[in-house]
Amino acid sequence: MLNFSKIRTYPIKQRRNLVTRANFTPVDNDVDLWVNPKVLDLVARIKRAREMDRPVIMQMGAHVVKNGLSLLVIDLMRRGIVTHVAGNGAVSIHDFEMALIGETSEDVGESITDGSFGMAEETGGMMNDAINANPAMGYGAVVGQMILDKRLKHREYSILAQGRRLGVPVTIHVAIGTDIIHQHPRCNGAKLGEATYRDFQIYCESVARADEGVILNFGSAVILPEVFLKALSITRNLGHPVRPLTTANFEIRRGLSNWYYRPTKNVVNRPTQDGGRGFNFLVDHRVSIPSLHRLLTKG
Repeated sequence: MLNFSKIRTYPIKQRRNLVTRANFTPVDNDVDLWVNPKVLDLVARIKRAREMDRPVIMQMGAHVVKNGLSLLVIDLMRRGIVTHVAGNGAVSIHDFEMALIGETSEDVGESITDGSFGMAEETGGMMNDAINANPAMGYGAVVGQMILDKRLKHREYSILAQGRRLGVPVTIHVAIGTDIIHQHPRCNGAKLGEATYRDFQIYCESVARADEGVILNFGSAVILPEVFLKALSITRNLGHPVRPLTTANFEIRRGLSNWYYRPTKNVVNRPTQDGGRGFNFLVDHRVSIPSLHRLLTKG
């Protein structure tokens, strides 16, 4: 067996990053508004869900953070429009690094050649230490609380930290081996599993209340569509019908026909087949999220 305790890390200040605070879209922005009948229908359904005090769950892949859209997500949480955020492991990593240094996203092609990819000490060390100390709290909550407790310099950019401050659940759903903090010598698989499983339970609580609610999936092609389908099965098995339900999938890529299989089947089609409506959109997150934010807050 390889000895993971001998893995070498380096200070994050030595790393060149591709995304900085300057790339982030401010809450008041002048992005061209994206409007069509389906979008307006979705916006009306989100507003109606909140009027009825039903959940609006926003689940996402890391490109939402890497495209500089965290402040808009945080504002939607602050306004009580988004009631739960769910992300994959990469979301938590980019979110933490933004809070820590105001930058994120290393050049993978540059660092994979010598095995330095993902080996920034602070990211793996601080996040694993927080998870290991209190996994029963849940992955998202414990990392968000750590960012607040340590008063990281750019914590206002952190969805995890601001969700924790606002009392909005932010859950992180990981597959072990998929994220750079799993490479760190202090990663504990049992603690990590306990933390992300607790987040799955928290997520299921939100899904169970989603009759007349809305599920929004931004750019997660595998993890979150699968997590959602299992959560929906659990909640219906336990007597929560979760219907009618509105779902929407937002993708940014065109290409292979099977690229959208899981989001289309697991988010858009199957969950709404017994009542509700599913939407599928192909549009850049830097257009869709600012437009939805504006329509929901000013439209």
